[in-house]
Amino acid sequence: MEDLLPDVLKKLWGKVEEGRLSADEFGRIQDSLVGEYRRIWEDALLLEGFEDLQESVVSEIGSYLGRNDSTEIKRLCCQALAHIKGEWQQKVDTIDKESVEQFYDQSRAMIYELMWWHTLADDLSPLAYVVALKLAQRHECGRCLDFGSGVGSGGILFARHGMEVTLADISSTALDFSSWRFERRGLPSVHLDLKNSRLPEAAFDFITAMDVFEHLVNPVETVRDVDRALKQGGFLFGRFHAEADEDRPHHIILDFQPTLKELQARGFVRVWQDGWLWGHEVYRKMP
Repeated sequence: MEDLLPDVLKKLWGKVEEGRLSADEFGRIQDSLVGEYRRIWEDALLLEGFEDLQESVVSEIGSYLGRNDSTEIKRLCCQALAHIKGEWQQKVDTIDKESVEQFYDQSRAMIYELMWWHTLADDLSPLAYVVALKLAQRHECGRCLDFGSGVGSGGILFARHGMEVTLADISSTALDFSSWRFERRGLPSVHLDLKNSRLPEAAFDFITAMDVFEHLVNPVETVRDVDRALKQGGFLFGRFHAEADEDRPHHIILDFQPTLKELQARGFVRVWQDGWLWGHEVYRKMP
């Protein structure tokens, strides 16, 4: 059974510490292995006729939003995080759930920011979705929920590899865009607007929540929703930690202990942790 990328790299670094592998050799192997994951990600997301993911993403944003100036689109992508910070500080009361939901529901800057993040231009952490895919395949999981699905890139990856995909979010703006992306690729999917729809009960054997819980007003309540939607024996893959970041005031949860305690109370057991790259964890709902 193929080891997951973070585990492979951690073992290889052990050889460096033992003097059986040089740091340069490790670097070359790491670049090659990460490159394999990157190709899986890019192959899933690239539009037909494109070989460069940044160019594909810029074209996709332009087609959806009716813009044809690629230089301007790139500029908006690169400045999106600053725009999000400004919008958040002007409009959001972090203890008011309705205020938070309205921000995500209406912000178009999030489309630019998330799509650019998924180009891997500045950060390789979206490749955690490929780690999740390989874990789901290892356990023969067929029905996936991407909770807090954003622009839908993770769902596209799963659908490309034959999984039944449901995308759930509180942002109608993001859901409309991700639905359009699926339709453009001819991929089947279900989209749920969590402002007016509940997750179906015991419907999924694999749930991803990538960089989601730090955005939630009530993450403990969300654990209960996820628990209800996940089948016995199913897996929850996510990142359950965050640090204070002045550029990301929308990261409103920094203490994850109540969330982790709720998972434990509901019979979830941690069965894997990325101890090398990005710190994602996997919890299994024990039968």
